[in-house]
Amino acid sequence: MTPGHQASTGVEHAGDSLGGKMLTEVIRLHSALKSAPLPLDLPGVGALRAAREQVIEQLEDYIIPRLTDLGAPLLVVVGGSTGAGKSTLVNTLVGEKVTNPGLLRPTTMSPVLVHHPDDGQWFGPERLLPDLKRVTEPTNDQHAIQLVPSANVPRGLAILDAPDVDSVETRNRELASQLLAAADLWLFVTSAARYSDQVPWDHLKLAVDRSTAVALVLSRTPAEDVGTVSVHLARMMAARGLKDSPLFSVAHGTVTDDGMLPASYAADIRSWLQALAADVAARREIVNQTVAGAVRTVTRKSFPIADSAALQVEAIADLLALADRVYDDAQAALLAASSDGTLLRGDLLARWQEFVGSGELVRTLEAKVGFVRERLVNAIKGKPQQAERVGVAIEMALETLVADHSERVAAAAAAAWREKEYGDALLAVTPSDLSRAGRGLRRRTEQEIRAWHEELQDLVKHEAGEARHSARFLAVGVRGLAVTLAVVALAGSTPSGPAADSIRMGNGLLETILGPGAAGRLVDQARGTLARRLTTLLGEERARYLSPAAQWQLKPDAPDQLRQAARRVDDLRFAAAKKGTGGHL
Repeated sequence: MTPGHQASTGVEHAGDSLGGKMLTEVIRLHSALKSAPLPLDLPGVGALRAAREQVIEQLEDYIIPRLTDLGAPLLVVVGGSTGAGKSTLVNTLVGEKVTNPGLLRPTTMSPVLVHHPDDGQWFGPERLLPDLKRVTEPTNDQHAIQLVPSANVPRGLAILDAPDVDSVETRNRELASQLLAAADLWLFVTSAARYSDQVPWDHLKLAVDRSTAVALVLSRTPAEDVGTVSVHLARMMAARGLKDSPLFSVAHGTVTDDGMLPASYAADIRSWLQALAADVAARREIVNQTVAGAVRTVTRKSFPIADSAALQVEAIADLLALADRVYDDAQAALLAASSDGTLLRGDLLARWQEFVGSGELVRTLEAKVGFVRERLVNAIKGKPQQAERVGVAIEMALETLVADHSERVAAAAAAAWREKEYGDALLAVTPSDLSRAGRGLRRRTEQEIRAWHEELQDLVKHEAGEARHSARFLAVGVRGLAVTLAVVALAGSTPSGPAADSIRMGNGLLETILGPGAAGRLVDQARGTLARRLTTLLGEERARYLSPAAQWQLKPDAPDQLRQAARRVDDLRFAAAKKGTGGHL
């Protein structure tokens, strides 16, 4: 496609309504792409990750800066094969040594951008290629770009000498691709020895796909072979969609100590570039063509990325659903074990039976206190200390119960994730060991159980009302009634086994002091508040499996947001094409 050939773009002057909308929507598309990472190693995701990075770079390095400053100088990137003479051509075009050609490969390690002194403001880091730092002296820093002002370059045009597209160094190849993607116009240089190599043609295919303006230069070719090679090269260009692109030739010649060929060798190219620099409309058409192709390409590539992001959302949801199912089962088992008498064994049962004794305490409290004061004193002797020991045993039993269930469920959830390859990979990079209970669980459990005991004491005091001053209430005390309430709550509605008799005594104790109706209400409240606290504890453990999802920074609506952003950009392009505004950038 000839530089200057018009293509429909969907953008106008930045100040025009449609052009301003295009810039806004392109920025939104960039944001949507950034919000749609592809963190899980699903099948085929590698290629789409690379495509996503390329699209983001294209937006940051070229499309957004160019749409922001449509009047910026035309950027001509000189790229091509190793040893094709790119740096020599740049020096020859400029008429002075601005970049270093040489025999050692690779020669150009850091890009060199030559511009008119009055155009320097266009090439700051906030505009073109923002991730490359700016330097003013020659450097081999592959993360820098050297800016060279030269009055020999006409205003409105800048020339950038790029590394080899087929360099032996990976960073050079990456940088060459990045620079070409940021160009308004490619001046692609090859030689008689390299013009049929595959790598340069792969890059030129990208240019065709993006509708990037391209001109080819056949360099370092003996004068007697220029005609033959040019014909063959022109046929290859036509077969690959470049039949309308200009083809220049630069014969092989002696390079001066300043790295230049005789000026006549590049006279046709220099004249062509000078004509472009002098023709605002021609420059605009080239920019229009290249921006249009770049915008079309990024929107086209955004849809497969959105589809892949949707698969990532589904995979993440699948992992979280696996964890949820395991934790739901564990929560049901934990709540059942805390209210069906499972805990009433071992030390807790022994301490409880010591507290209620053989029923003497209950019988004494049921008697007329005024006539059995001596029996009452004997019955409650030592009960406060026994109540305290029961409370400690309850805490230990519940802490052990929570720890055991949390360890088992964490191991089960991790095993479920490991059945998925990407789940196993995620577990491997998660900072905390999700196959074990959280480190702070025991401390949180202690706090919750103690808070439960305090809550039970408040319930007992509130329900007792004026009865708190009675001899019966004072005989057992708040602590004693609270641990009794806790044990009865843990025993379940139909106690059985070794604890059955002592649980009936506990119920009798509560009913004697608080009344049958109040005792039943308090037992239900005690079970309910314990269930809520245990659910909170296990919920915090479950949340550890949610934290990796948050680190992925992939919101469930990210795929739809990306599709919508790409469609809005496409709609603007189509609207502009229909309106016939393609030639007015």
